[in-house]
Amino acid sequence: MKGIGREAMAMAEETPSRLGRGLAALIGEDTAFALGDKEAPAPKGVREVPIEYLRANPFQPRHTFRPEDLEDLANSIREKGILQPIVVRPVAGAANSFEIVAGERRWRAAQAAQLHQVPVIVKELSDAESLEIAIIENVQRADLNAVEEAAGYERLMQQFEYTQDKLSKLIGKSRSHVANTLRLLSLPDGVRGLIEEGKLTAGQARPLIGHDDAEKFAREIVARGLSAREAEALTRKPDPAAASTKPKSLPKAEKDADTLALEKNISDQLGLKVEIAYSGDKGGEVRIAYKTLEQLDEICRRLAGRTAQKMH
Repeated sequence: MKGIGREAMAMAEETPSRLGRGLAALIGEDTAFALGDKEAPAPKGVREVPIEYLRANPFQPRHTFRPEDLEDLANSIREKGILQPIVVRPVAGAANSFEIVAGERRWRAAQAAQLHQVPVIVKELSDAESLEIAIIENVQRADLNAVEEAAGYERLMQQFEYTQDKLSKLIGKSRSHVANTLRLLSLPDGVRGLIEEGKLTAGQARPLIGHDDAEKFAREIVARGLSAREAEALTRKPDPAAASTKPKSLPKAEKDADTLALEKNISDQLGLKVEIAYSGDKGGEVRIAYKTLEQLDEICRRLAGRTAQKMH
């Protein structure tokens, strides 16, 4: 038996050893195997076809294929061959023509390696199913940048009505990971561009979400090579000019026992500090203090859950 080559190692890094629960049921065990699920049984319908029979998927959500990565994979394929078949579907009205659903990177590397034939699994899929599988394959990959990953999540939710909870279970990642990744799409174009170029990580970028000077801080983070923790500390620093013009806060009114009890009750429920500021006939504010994005995600989840219960 041939040893596991660099392609297998690369695929192991791109996909978890076990894909999310329900994914094999959605795409089939044979396709799950082709996407890198090591617990899926080896497919029986694999066949070899001339490489020129294959063509790229116009629905491919991934646009960046780094030449150095393709060359590494091509070298591995020259030595070991393609270890996981490419998932394709027949092209309507064209004989001996197949459109790639999953595995375009392997196909490109196989061309560079000058292979004449490649292993494929042929599936009868609609345009929507092809797009869905292509996106799912891409969001499983470890080398996908965070903006591409977020765009894939958003597309699945908008076009296929996935919820964050359903998506997290499908791909085998936490709901907070899905939520935090989606938030990156709210960053300015300049910041997202730095992420796509590999100059800024998702961890470095998260403290910039909703920040007025996100692009300025992003450039500083990159220039100074700050860690995610240092980036968060940088964005928390008060602006001296803003501090000098900040109006003095009004003296706090005494809170009655009912307000204090309500604050304690909500704090106990959330596990976070809660403050109620009541202004009589003018209404008031409820302030919830959080320290991490995970805590914010939990607050949003609870509020969304309450809203859904009321709607039902």
